Amino acid sequence: MIRETKHYIDIDLLAQAEAIGQQVGKTPVKLFHHCSNRNIKVWAKLEWKQFSGSVKARAAYNIIYHALKDGKLNRKINLLDATSGNTGIAYASICKKLGIPVTLCLPSNASNERKNILNELGVEIIYTSPLEGTDGAQEIARELSLQNGSSYYYADQYKNDYNWKAHYHATAPEILQAVPGITHFVAGLGTTGTFTGTGRRLKETNSSIKLIALQPDSAMHGMEGWKHLETAIVPKFYDEQLADGKEEISTEEAYAIIRSIYEEEGILLSPSSAANLAGAFRVAEQIKDSVVVTILPDNADKYGDVIKQLNL
Repeated sequence: MIRETKHYIDIDLLAQAEAIGQQVGKTPVKLFHHCSNRNIKVWAKLEWKQFSGSVKARAAYNIIYHALKDGKLNRKINLLDATSGNTGIAYASICKKLGIPVTLCLPSNASNERKNILNELGVEIIYTSPLEGTDGAQEIARELSLQNGSSYYYADQYKNDYNWKAHYHATAPEILQAVPGITHFVAGLGTTGTFTGTGRRLKETNSSIKLIALQPDSAMHGMEGWKHLETAIVPKFYDEQLADGKEEISTEEAYAIIRSIYEEEGILLSPSSAANLAGAFRVAEQIKDSVVVTILPDNADKYGDVIKQLNL
């Protein structure tokens, strides 16, 4: 006889989470011009302008909220997941306010800024192989979950449908409201939640909107959080048929955009944000009269090593 597990739903904790949710999303859009051709321009959502400072606040909050609502997470259960940094910071920022413990599997080559932030937020960090990236971190997290299932809620951001649904229900509608004439949506692939959720909703609203997926041009790259899907574990919810086109972005191209945007706008972007902008500029250059929108996941606050390397 299989006994069903009874989940405890903390109503007060859920109400606290709903209050935090008011600080997630609703990020502004900004028009960016290409530094060498002012006629090439794209719209970009500034995702660091929300709680915890990155686009990952959306997925992390949605995952946490529904785990609380389903009684799978409370103050006596550790939230467990693998992360390259930003999702982990979002988990930790939200959970610290809620009093929920967090355990994260993090590749040891994550930036010092990320490590310091996670330590300050009280996270239990399990460092994993830098050579295996987030794929290796996922394996360690999965093993921990199997060995100590009652102690952890394994969020599993690469398979959790609440990841992409956060963008389906919020990011895409925000874009449609801010840029109603959008013709193209361009975004990089990591967990693929942003591209999948946003793209799916945009297509359902207007099938003529083109979705362009970006990825690194090689397995060894400098866009933290991005995946080279041909050499990585493909996230479970990624739909290969969703993209209308694909572009590859080099680390060097992303770094050049970091420099040019800083010189033009005084804004320091992260490598992944710069890579998204590079891909969006490329699409806008190729297609006349296009209205291109992209996502800037975060700024350079957590990338001191890159900024130092670029002498900015």
